[in-house]
Amino acid sequence: MKGYTFKIGGKQYDVTVTPKEGNLYDVTVNGATYEVEAENIPVAAAPVQAAPAPQAAAPAPAAEAPKAAPSGAGEKVNSPLPGVIIEVSVKEGQAVKAGQKVAVLEAMKMENEIAAPKDGTVTAIHVSKGDSVLEGAPVVTIA
Repeated sequence: MKGYTFKIGGKQYDVTVTPKEGNLYDVTVNGATYEVEAENIPVAAAPVQAAPAPQAAAPAPAAEAPKAAPSGAGEKVNSPLPGVIIEVSVKEGQAVKAGQKVAVLEAMKMENEIAAPKDGTVTAIHVSKGDSVLEGAPVVTIA
């Protein structure tokens, strides 16, 4: 286990990283623990990266999905600023239109809608209601 302190936008984040197996880690940020998967890092040399990506169990794909995209494939829609997810408005497999609300983030006592940047199908949901996220953390993936 390794401990770090990051200062992002003037706010302090206490982070601990505990390796699990392969490229999986438990990352705790200010008391909230996330299971993360490190990408593009050789397992033997695996230095730990900041910016945890919360993982959530995904429901079964909806019938209205226009095409079957591989799970997790596509463009990640990221959090525009640090905050708390107060609503996830889509399900995995759901078709979305550009500009459609995919989640709501509470930051600085304001609700911020996170919108789909393009038409497509939600192939992954990376957060759950109540998750704390950092700026740039993936919220959903749309293919």
